[in-house]
Amino acid sequence: MDPARRPHRPRRTLARRAARPHRPGRAAAPRRRQVVTVAAESAASVVQSVDWLAIAPPTIASVVGLLVLVADLFVGDKKKALLGWISVAGLAAAALSLLPILNDDRSTFCLTGGADACSYTADRFTLVIQLLVLGGALLAALLSMTALKDANGTKRELPEGEFWFLLLSSAAGAALLPASRDLATLVVALEVASLPAFALVGLRHGDKRSSEAALKFFLSSVAATAVTLMGVSFVYAATGTLHLTEIATELRTVDGQLDTLAQTGVALTLVGFAFKVAAVPFHFWVPDTYVGAPLPVAAYLSVVGKAVGFTGLVLVTVVAFPSYADVWGPALAVLAALTMTAGNVAALRQQATRAYSAVRLLAWSSVGQAGYLLVPIAAAGYADNPAEAEKAIGSTVAYALMYAAVNLGAFAVAALVGRTQRLNRVSDYRGLYARSPLSALVLGFFLLCLAGLPPGIIGLFAKVTVFSAAVDAGLGWLAVVMAVNVVIALFYYLQWTALLFRAPEGEPVKHRVPAPLTAAIALTAVLGVALSGAPQLVLRFADTGLF
Repeated sequence: MDPARRPHRPRRTLARRAARPHRPGRAAAPRRRQVVTVAAESAASVVQSVDWLAIAPPTIASVVGLLVLVADLFVGDKKKALLGWISVAGLAAAALSLLPILNDDRSTFCLTGGADACSYTADRFTLVIQLLVLGGALLAALLSMTALKDANGTKRELPEGEFWFLLLSSAAGAALLPASRDLATLVVALEVASLPAFALVGLRHGDKRSSEAALKFFLSSVAATAVTLMGVSFVYAATGTLHLTEIATELRTVDGQLDTLAQTGVALTLVGFAFKVAAVPFHFWVPDTYVGAPLPVAAYLSVVGKAVGFTGLVLVTVVAFPSYADVWGPALAVLAALTMTAGNVAALRQQATRAYSAVRLLAWSSVGQAGYLLVPIAAAGYADNPAEAEKAIGSTVAYALMYAAVNLGAFAVAALVGRTQRLNRVSDYRGLYARSPLSALVLGFFLLCLAGLPPGIIGLFAKVTVFSAAVDAGLGWLAVVMAVNVVIALFYYLQWTALLFRAPEGEPVKHRVPAPLTAAIALTAVLGVALSGAPQLVLRFADTGLF
């Protein structure tokens, strides 16, 4: 029939359809009830209860960051220091918010369909890492107050409002990451912690080294993030879930055709986190970034940045990928050996008279320390049962706490010397005892802790704990490599320590130390001495509560 001559048929309106008589044999009403029921269940499955007490630490840090950014618009130049004190108070409040939940495991943003899977969990492991990152951010903030005041007296100014907003935003992401229990939240937290750090490195106006360091850091980190996201997508394709505990279950029964995809996803995910912890061969950005960044930002990256990377690595390996321990265990053991060797050998080769050699030495030292931190995680891959794996992870947490305290203290003294010695060479520390006896004694103590020598008992205790984790896992060769690297590190740590007490060249000039910088040095010194006096305190963190 010609379409033009086809008779017009009026459309059935909703009223006409409703008035249409019911025909027997058509189960329209029951089907509609089923659709409504399924829709109601789907709507109920996305309803989440929020435990505000559990999420308080990252929430407080992010809210204070926004308040500082808004307050910067209304605060005059002469009162910009107030923003720093608000930021310090906010980080202190975020750390104190951990107290009400110390002995209470909490979870929120959980699936409501009967599966025991949550996106945010505040257990013992989470609280310890949150204490580490918030405490590290607080000490970095104290260092930054002096650095901002000094920088704003020169042509290379640091915008204070933006600086504090970026620091608090990064701290919020770092506090969120240890509580993340699904890959989506984990990646988002990792990027929230990392993206502001790029801007902090390059925030110094008119400094080419700062811009170059930020560009290197940004490009290499973006490449690592892309690799991580590809690995996460492969894991999701193989398992059909993003929650870490469910991934661990699904990987044990993954279809044979998807096994290669799952293995590739696991490997790519590990590569991304290996960059975040500055493991060899993904470490090349570290020395230039530390030198180009403001010194408090370098201190922040050396402690909080590493804690973020190691926490993510622990969660994806031990919690999500335990069935692939035969893949990531040997890989991390090799990475640990290469990382500690490359870091210590490069630190040993630093020339004392080279510009910024003190910062470069601390940068390469942090790479070597990252190798030690990788050892217990690799040992967890060889564990026969969850209790042994948990003990190994506890060794990493204990070592990270020791490293955070003493490394931040070393950077604090470096910031003090850098106020008068702009090139911050190792040779500039000669005769520091004559100029500032307490600073020299404190720096010497921190260096001995990093070396693992008395009176830095906590450093020795932490190294023995890591060493025993390797031996217990049957990684004798890795324990030997670690022992050789400890001897290599002894040389440059002791060489720097001896330089502090030599006769100074010329007349020593004493300088007044600002209160925030004094507080940072004093806090780290007290913490280091207290842990050296009672090293058994770190054993309390061996029970991480991950299993």
